[in-house]
Amino acid sequence: MLSRPSLQAVLFASALALALALVCAPRVRAQDDVDEFGDAAADPVKIFNRGQDEQAKKNYERALELYEEALKLRPEFPEAEFQKASALVALKRLDEAEKSYRRAQQLRPTWALPPAALGQLLLLKPGREAEAEPLLKRALELDAKNLRAAVALADLRARAGDAQGSLEYRRRATSINEADAALWLARGRAEMNAKDYASAVKSLERSLALEPSNAEARLAYSDALYEASQKARAEEELRALEAAAKTDDQLAFALASRYLNQFGRPEDARRVYDALPAQAKETAEGRQLLAAFTPDCVDKPETRETLEKLLARDANNAPALACLGRIYRTEDPQRSLGYFERAVRLQPTNADYATGYAAALLQLRRFEEAATVLQRVVRAEPDNYAAHANFAAALYELKLYKQAVVEYKWVAGARPDLAVVHFFIGSSHDRLGEFEEALAAYETFLARADPQVNQLEIEKVNLRLPTLRNQIKRGEGVKTRKKAQ
Repeated sequence: MLSRPSLQAVLFASALALALALVCAPRVRAQDDVDEFGDAAADPVKIFNRGQDEQAKKNYERALELYEEALKLRPEFPEAEFQKASALVALKRLDEAEKSYRRAQQLRPTWALPPAALGQLLLLKPGREAEAEPLLKRALELDAKNLRAAVALADLRARAGDAQGSLEYRRRATSINEADAALWLARGRAEMNAKDYASAVKSLERSLALEPSNAEARLAYSDALYEASQKARAEEELRALEAAAKTDDQLAFALASRYLNQFGRPEDARRVYDALPAQAKETAEGRQLLAAFTPDCVDKPETRETLEKLLARDANNAPALACLGRIYRTEDPQRSLGYFERAVRLQPTNADYATGYAAALLQLRRFEEAATVLQRVVRAEPDNYAAHANFAAALYELKLYKQAVVEYKWVAGARPDLAVVHFFIGSSHDRLGEFEEALAAYETFLARADPQVNQLEIEKVNLRLPTLRNQIKRGEGVKTRKKAQ
């Protein structure tokens, strides 16, 4: 199954795998093979071997106790110190593990395993890469076939943006172990990053020969073939993955994306999408993929025709429905409402579709229904500009001026360049009898208004201002609490 684990998780899993693998290293032999309830009870080698047995069973706490017991009896015991560190890694006690790895390295400077393990451990700690690299290189100097060090150095170079350096270590890793499919997959990806596509094709073929059912390797193989200009073969590999994609959502998204973006085959991408379970279609990736099937929402005759044809084939394409809803909102609000209603029914939690539905209700002068919908949207998405703007208009039309002022002020804060919002703030205060606030808002509006864009509102304000100023001079109007005090 395709997945995207975090780098931290990958590194910890790798370090833990190293710790567990080392449990299987040759056991230290005791000088005398005696009964463990006799002299062997105090034999550090026997105790160490019992610790390895416990660690192999994943009884890390007990293994740690035994390693520490062995070290008390023989403080200069590099194998016990090393295995103690590996148990601490398994227990995620990384600072203590670092100390033990360093101690093991001091006890046996020519042993390759401690610097390899310590270098890999330091990669788990942010900002310690510079310390890790020389340790890993030292491990390879001591043991040219130290696979863990080669792999860790490849990861380190890749993180540093050194594609060629990473590739050199990947190739070294496959030379150490030619029978590991994962190593060939990693090498193929490194060759892709280095733009050596012909070599990537060969490496990925090796990986698939060792593990034919590996979907990640086959997907990478398709990518390599595509980049190597073998597009027909690349498409064949994608089609071979469609059966597996029916039970692997991430693989399905990856296939559909390649059909769309590499091959320009939306019908194939749609076929993969249709096979997804309903819950996968509701995810962010599912919605993004669905939107990719829909043309850009630009009001042109060809766009309308394309969308209508698309809905004839796929009546449940929510982005297409919403696009048509936007196109028809002012021209035919009843038709717009129908499109948005269908889109909302398909994706009830999509705030944009709900806002479009409410905007169509506003056009139809169904203000109370629009306000109810928009109130839910702004509660769910407090930063949704379109929802606030439409909510303010609905409240104004419902003569709920106090609430309208709150919404219009939010809109003014979000769009300081929008002059007309100050007209509606002023008008709302005016209708509430809050004349001084109304005058301030009207004056702000006049200072910012465009004579051509806002001609009607400018005329209304200019007609109102003389009377409004006289009312203020006479002390008329509702006083706000602050001014009354």
